[in-house]
Amino acid sequence: MNISPNNKTRNPPKSKLRDTHITLAHGSGGKAMRDLIEDIFVSSFDNQILAQLEDQASVKLANLTAQGDRLAFTTDSYVVDPLFFPGGDIGELAVNGTINDLAVSGAKPLYLSCSVILEEGLPVETLRRVVGSMKLAAQTAGVQIVTGDTKVVHRGAADKLFINTTGIGVIPEGINISAHNIQVGDVVIINGELGNHGTAILIARGELALETHIESDCQPLHSLVETILNVCPEVHAMRDATRGGLATVLNEFSLSSHVGIRLHEASIPIREEVQGVCEILGLDPLYLANEGKLVVVVGGNHAETVLSAMKSHPAGKDACIIGEVIASPPGVVLLQTTFGTQRIVDMLVGEQLPRIC
Repeated sequence: MNISPNNKTRNPPKSKLRDTHITLAHGSGGKAMRDLIEDIFVSSFDNQILAQLEDQASVKLANLTAQGDRLAFTTDSYVVDPLFFPGGDIGELAVNGTINDLAVSGAKPLYLSCSVILEEGLPVETLRRVVGSMKLAAQTAGVQIVTGDTKVVHRGAADKLFINTTGIGVIPEGINISAHNIQVGDVVIINGELGNHGTAILIARGELALETHIESDCQPLHSLVETILNVCPEVHAMRDATRGGLATVLNEFSLSSHVGIRLHEASIPIREEVQGVCEILGLDPLYLANEGKLVVVVGGNHAETVLSAMKSHPAGKDACIIGEVIASPPGVVLLQTTFGTQRIVDMLVGEQLPRIC
């Protein structure tokens, strides 16, 4: 049910938008913009906070403090090309990506904002489809999109559609997850196959004569995180391996905690098709982007308990231990190869694939 600014109930707005493509008038602040917002955004993200149509969302502090003792706050922008790809689209990506950035702190995600930059000439049906994906993703994750903004730029000044989402969540008392907590003897766990998202985006661009059935791993991870923390509140560090992939996350961990990390190549789950695409194009799957992969670092004495809990969850059924934390060399990630040698897995310089999120 929607609530009007004078707190009287009203019915969801009837469709007023008759335009088939975005025009500059949809960003003018006038009637055309109001029709766009009510028809596409308010009707889709239908909730009492958004329906106020104020310049900000107002949330009772009591509702937050009842769930934890710290606020988690994050923001991210999404410019993926193409907008639609096997396994998801930019709308689902924007919701799940921000949810996951909150979740890896141990927070329960609660509220999101949605800000869009639209290129003049974008088909309205494309925007409607993207917003529909955002609605479904938010409903599935149990979060509300409570405020937002719309801007329209001249044709050619953007590439169809960009989205920014900001998220707020609450961290329960007693949870302290940080890369600075990592210690020698900890183990590294991943919840499944690496590189699926980056490979799916690459193939979806249609620039290569390659055919695969790889789909993006785009998914929310907060429920998996909750499952982990229920059995082990003492998790040392967690992060989702998005841009820069697993290698970048582990390099950030090792530098923050001044320890080394050793990976075991034979234990790292990578689909044969992903490995094949990487070999053809000279890419390293350790640096490929993921949108549903969680890197967890826990004390060795908790490893099997956490691994078992992860495997019991749909998002962690393929979880496995892939490495351990070592004292030396500090700040370095090593890979124990299947040939019995070791090589350094350095921080990525530049980018392997552009605009993958």
